Amino acid sequence: MELVLFWHRRDLRLKDNIGLFQAHQKTAKVLGVFCFDPQLLKKDQVAPARIKYLLGCLQELQENYRRVGSDLLILNADPVTAISNLAQTLNATGVFWNQDIEPYSRKRDRAVQSALEEQGITVQTFWDQLLHSPGDILTKSDEPYKVYTPFWKNWQKQDKATPTGEIKSLDGLTSEEHRKADTVGVIPLPKLNDLGFSWENELPLTPGESAARDRLQWFCDRAILDYDQNRNYPAIEGTSILSAALKFGAIGIREVWEATNQAEENTRSDEARDNINAWRQELAWREFYQHALYFFPELAKGPYREQFKSFPWENNQDHFEAWCNGETGYPIVDAAMRQLNTTGWMHNRCRMIVASFLTKDLIINWQWGEAYFMQTLFDGDLAANNGGWQWSASSGMDPKPLRIFNPASQAQKFDPDGEYIRYWLPELNSIDTGNLLTGNISPLEREGLGYTAPIIDHKQQQRKFKQLYQQQKDNL
Repeated sequence: MELVLFWHRRDLRLKDNIGLFQAHQKTAKVLGVFCFDPQLLKKDQVAPARIKYLLGCLQELQENYRRVGSDLLILNADPVTAISNLAQTLNATGVFWNQDIEPYSRKRDRAVQSALEEQGITVQTFWDQLLHSPGDILTKSDEPYKVYTPFWKNWQKQDKATPTGEIKSLDGLTSEEHRKADTVGVIPLPKLNDLGFSWENELPLTPGESAARDRLQWFCDRAILDYDQNRNYPAIEGTSILSAALKFGAIGIREVWEATNQAEENTRSDEARDNINAWRQELAWREFYQHALYFFPELAKGPYREQFKSFPWENNQDHFEAWCNGETGYPIVDAAMRQLNTTGWMHNRCRMIVASFLTKDLIINWQWGEAYFMQTLFDGDLAANNGGWQWSASSGMDPKPLRIFNPASQAQKFDPDGEYIRYWLPELNSIDTGNLLTGNISPLEREGLGYTAPIIDHKQQQRKFKQLYQQQKDNL
């Protein structure tokens, strides 16, 4: 019986996996492979929490493969040589995988495909991580969209694919084939410290396919029905927290979409339907940013808007470190950064607040913040992170580029009782709520509570940023 290898990357599941399903259609003997790519494990670019989540997903995936009769083999080497060596050693007739949109991954995949085809091994690739692949959603002039709203209007009208079936039975390797695999670098699934990382705190979402499915069910049964009202309040559990599961493919996007359809069928309330649609728009934002990075890979290296390619950022290192550590003296900003540093996750409203503060108040290059998020977030995704930071910095694809958040008014609107701030800044529990939200805390109180003074003045920095922004526009 012919053997096909399925190379897992951002699709760490057996169910609703297009490439794996197609491999199984070709042969019953399918072997899963995951390769730790040294280029993607550089410690200054990777969040330990993210690697912990990845390892947990791989552990469950390996168990699921064994449950259905096959296995998931683990490699830790350059995929260009490691994948081709394994395929050749096992006499595999083909290697299947699902495509990625990131610039490095696309370049690497071309090299892996070339190495395999030189050995006469068939390669088949598929689109799996998106409801609509790059090129499926285009303007009337067949160009990729550069603005979200018209993208959404087109995207939401298109039919969505249904989930593929779950793989329930596979034929595995023989004992002799396992011995051969061991000769070309197959290793046991490593632990976090084996890879040089450490993360002792709990993760916001339990890793793996089953936990992701449970979370989706909980969300669609409860929180999605009030999503549009609650999603902006960080003290409320109003979001899905499925971003990491979608980033690593612990759950399939078609299964996610199907769950929203089921939630819609189970309600007779127009208000609930509007809330469900609001979450669907967030799924479309995810795809918009992925399409944008696919068609404009230069976004990963710099700003989209011309006036930001030479913007005079101040880049004060002390201010940046204070922002990273949650020591800016602005309570909502500091609470959000402490949440990030403690949990590896931050509420989306708070991501916008701290990004605006870094770029518009501290006047620090958004790429510093983008990099810090990727070093810290357990759900860090290049397309989503880059898109969000460029949106906040006013450097990206946005018809309303100049947007500045006032930390005090954001706190007053979205944490009106100060519950979120008090949870992450317990030293401020005794402060009056009004003063807590505005940051109007006297120097004496700050000193007594061990809370830092504001490192900048928001109104002054807002004026300064607007002047710099206008000067850049005038110079074009």
